[in-house]
Amino acid sequence: MTRVLVVDDEPQIVRALRINLKARGYTVDTAPDATSALHHAARHHPDLVVLDLGLPDMDGTEVVRGLRGWTTVPIIVLSGRAGSLDKVEALDAGADDYITKPFGIDELLARIRAVTRRAQPADDTGPRVLIGEYTVDLAAREVTGPGADVRLTPTEWQLLDHLLRHPGKLVSQQALLREVWGPEYRNESSYLRQYMARLRRKLETDPARPRHLITEPGMGYRFRP
Repeated sequence: MTRVLVVDDEPQIVRALRINLKARGYTVDTAPDATSALHHAARHHPDLVVLDLGLPDMDGTEVVRGLRGWTTVPIIVLSGRAGSLDKVEALDAGADDYITKPFGIDELLARIRAVTRRAQPADDTGPRVLIGEYTVDLAAREVTGPGADVRLTPTEWQLLDHLLRHPGKLVSQQALLREVWGPEYRNESSYLRQYMARLRRKLETDPARPRHLITEPGMGYRFRP
């Protein structure tokens, strides 16, 4: 059973999420602030985190960074901040999705299903692919190279996997959004930009001049072996 940690200091939202998620078979834990959320996550290892940014003791973006220091658990930000800068900062910190309050429960449930699917490892045996000094094992979901191994989030893995399985081919923005996030994300091109930037910072020798994870302006992206 999927365990969801809901981090929000608004009792009405916490109650609504608990009722709706439990009704659909999820185990639900809650935390009213960042400190208790981080402690709870460390003790109980949730399968998914739904996180508000406006917490009383710490900005939610710092919670994302704290979790990303040791876990790849999917994180959905649920926030009243509608500005693009807030979305960029949350995604860049390591969040997997961003929903603006007020929100529809059906939309949230759809996005929970989407990030949960992305967190599941592929059943087939994938190849090992070289990206510069790094070796990517798609089956084991491991990236090894000089120094410490590289940790990727579930969404980063899905995006990288799709590009690496089509070497040399142009993959359109629409195809990547559909395959990685789902058809309801067809207009979220900012997601692609943020996640490609994160992959380049982790895997390219010079992220500003990538040799392997290439942008084709106005069209899409390409993995160049």
